[in-house]
Amino acid sequence: MVEHSKHDVFQAISDPTRRSILKLLAEREMSIAEIAENFPISRTGVNKHLHILSSSRLVISQKIGRETRYRLNPEPLVEIQDWLTFFEHYWEDKLSALKKFVEEDNN
Repeated sequence: MVEHSKHDVFQAISDPTRRSILKLLAEREMSIAEIAENFPISRTGVNKHLHILSSSRLVISQKIGRETRYRLNPEPLVEIQDWLTFFEHYWEDKLSALKKFVEEDNN
């Protein structure tokens, strides 16, 4: 049985702060305090974003002593890549048509 996440991956990355948090965590594992230093919002605000990222499985948390550390889990991003790949041929068709139009217009 596949376990469904509480939040959709697309919903999770729709917020610019959450996308920035993912970029930070792509570099290294961090605590809430370390993450919060990078944003003009409270630790509570960062924690809310981390909760959404966790429930969409984009971040994994680990309790080490009294500190919770977070790291990126890139696997759910495959869903986004697959979705974009589906539309890729439409972009390629449009670019090919534009190239043909521009080349014909110059002749």
